[in-house]
Amino acid sequence: MKRETKKNILTKADVSRYTRNFWKLLIGLILLGVIFIFSVGMGLFGKLPTFRDLENPKSNLASEVISDDGVVLGTYFVQNRSNVRYDELSPHLVQALIATEDKRFHGHSGIDYRRTFTIIFYNLIGKKQGASTITQQLALNLFSEGRARNTGKRIIQKFQEWITAVRLERNYTKEEIITMYFNTVDFGAYNTYGIKSAARTYFNTTPDKLNVQQAAVLVGMLKGPGIYSPVRYPQNAIRRRNQVMDNMRKEGFLTREEYLRLKDEPLVKDMRISNYGEGLAPYFRAVMKREIQREFNEMSITKADGTPYDLDRDGLRIYTTINSKMQGYAEEAQQEWMKSLQATFDKQWGKRDPFAGDKAKLLETGMRRSDRYRMLKQAGKSDAEIKKDFETAVPMTIFTWEGNKDTVMTPMDSIRYNKLILRNSMMSMEPHTGYVRAWVGGVSFEHYKYDQVKMGTRQVGSTAKPFTYAVAIDNGYSPCFQVPNVPLTIGSGPNAWSPRGDTKAGSPITLRRALANSQNLATAYMVNEVGARPVATLTKRMGITSNVPEFPSISLGAYEASVYDMVGAYSAFVNHGVWIEPIYILRVEDKNGMPIYQKAPKVATVLNSESAYIMVDMLKSVVDGGSGNRLRFRYNLKPPMGGKTGTTNDNSDAWFIGITPELVSGVWTGAEDRGISFSSLAEGQGAQAALPIFGLYMQKVYADTTLHYSTGDFPLPEGGLTRELDCSKYQQFYGEDDQRLDDRLGF
Repeated sequence: MKRETKKNILTKADVSRYTRNFWKLLIGLILLGVIFIFSVGMGLFGKLPTFRDLENPKSNLASEVISDDGVVLGTYFVQNRSNVRYDELSPHLVQALIATEDKRFHGHSGIDYRRTFTIIFYNLIGKKQGASTITQQLALNLFSEGRARNTGKRIIQKFQEWITAVRLERNYTKEEIITMYFNTVDFGAYNTYGIKSAARTYFNTTPDKLNVQQAAVLVGMLKGPGIYSPVRYPQNAIRRRNQVMDNMRKEGFLTREEYLRLKDEPLVKDMRISNYGEGLAPYFRAVMKREIQREFNEMSITKADGTPYDLDRDGLRIYTTINSKMQGYAEEAQQEWMKSLQATFDKQWGKRDPFAGDKAKLLETGMRRSDRYRMLKQAGKSDAEIKKDFETAVPMTIFTWEGNKDTVMTPMDSIRYNKLILRNSMMSMEPHTGYVRAWVGGVSFEHYKYDQVKMGTRQVGSTAKPFTYAVAIDNGYSPCFQVPNVPLTIGSGPNAWSPRGDTKAGSPITLRRALANSQNLATAYMVNEVGARPVATLTKRMGITSNVPEFPSISLGAYEASVYDMVGAYSAFVNHGVWIEPIYILRVEDKNGMPIYQKAPKVATVLNSESAYIMVDMLKSVVDGGSGNRLRFRYNLKPPMGGKTGTTNDNSDAWFIGITPELVSGVWTGAEDRGISFSSLAEGQGAQAALPIFGLYMQKVYADTTLHYSTGDFPLPEGGLTRELDCSKYQQFYGEDDQRLDDRLGF
């Protein structure tokens, strides 16, 4: 017994040995920890953000499309994220964040050691809490993979956060860290990243204008964007908001009275869910995106490291010529008239089947062009199975002028429905600068994404007639020159062409009245006089990029062109014969504000300045007593203006191109397929189906005095005129037999 007790007594040598071993173990653990932390810092367990990454975190920044008057029209994005500066943050935001996430933010250097050791104690007793500072949370946001789910990886990631947090604190001010944090935080649903996007999405405002309650809601969401969403869980959002405001009270940012008053306030949100088609000018933005990508590729515009720019991720700022007010007026004008026109179009069918007979193939073509058909084909479905699928009713959302409508119908009925929806497009530009001020590419970007301003072409009809008359005027003809207005045949044999007659055919008619009243026979006579080749040549010189064959029928518009090209061509008339390529991109800047691209428009003199002015004067006759005179009596537009209506065979395409001294605007209306059209010329002609949108648009433009568009007349060309434009002065030269005295008229 005594011998065993003696064995249990530690000797000095034992104590000394144990002490040495303890210190060896402790020093070893410390060295191991130092080596581990050093290895983490060296990136052996995963790459850490560099200083460059910290200043420019590799987040997906939305590129902004900015109007000429400084309004953000929309964004291109994968993540809808835009950065802000510290001075663009509401003080309430900063206070709410510090009070809730990091009370000692201004007192630590990245890691709150006091809080860290306290949290260890809380976690040991079962009260799970977090100890990450704002700087550590920012560090985590900079890691593209996000928070690791694996425990082992998360431990390593925690050390990485600490090292990155210390680096952040050493290299940036507290204000810069707060700013970077708000720019990189994820607000959950609706593709909302960063405080700028969140403020707009949930409250339709900017970060600097957020009040206490709004700031508290957004900061509260950081704990759980889903569970504290003001949209999905408003009661949770209110409770969390009040907790954040109570934290602000405890930290002295709010008085007790302010807190008690604000905590009972209801949750007021003004949702603006971001999607690609949201905002003004979605068709324009879609076309411009492709244009910029093409230009960057052709000009080899790349980032400093040689990689191509990504409009969805690189935070570019794209400055455009679009005026946000005018764009809004154009979209409003379209909606006002097309809603009424669609109702008229629907009524005309009655019990008649629009797809009877040969038109049934339109449905078959529509089916085969659909995404559903392609997916079923790729899945190996037979034609019979596909047909059955298209005859099976399914839930869907359809477009109406009253708003989207949820319904149940078969995919084939959906094709029938959408083919009977009238489409419309409009573009407005300044002829002297080439600046496009408004661009409406369709009736609903959500449902019909094909742009009809630049991408789509349709038969132009009588809007092509001015090109024939311009060739005549440029070759010395007077607008008062009289021509036969009777049926004729041009050419012989299989190439013979006999244009369709007019209701006003018969007596000889001046070129001015022929254009004003859109007379086919007189126009055909003139193209036979001046030649189809010169007309086709001038048409192309004036910017029509689609195919214009050298046939006499082009005088009546037997070819297709885009609204974009036609508006550009008519602008040359107003701009004294100088064609300027319509321009809509001013410049592109990178996320740091450095210019990387600037657009220079093409310019060409295509017509004698006097001839161009005479054409403008003739186009004014269209409005002052011709086919476009309803602009005067129905829309009460008094300022000097001109234009040209256009209607194609079977009323398939309706056009109107209007000109003023400072604006040229083109409108097209028609169905998706030319086989679907108005049965009545009274409803389907350009003066009825297209002109009203121009009239409504110009009413709004002239009513807005901030736009500064004058109501003065078209200026004369330099040097004045050498030809008389008042046809009443020529009446004395014509007898009852209408014999021309060409020598007295200068021919």
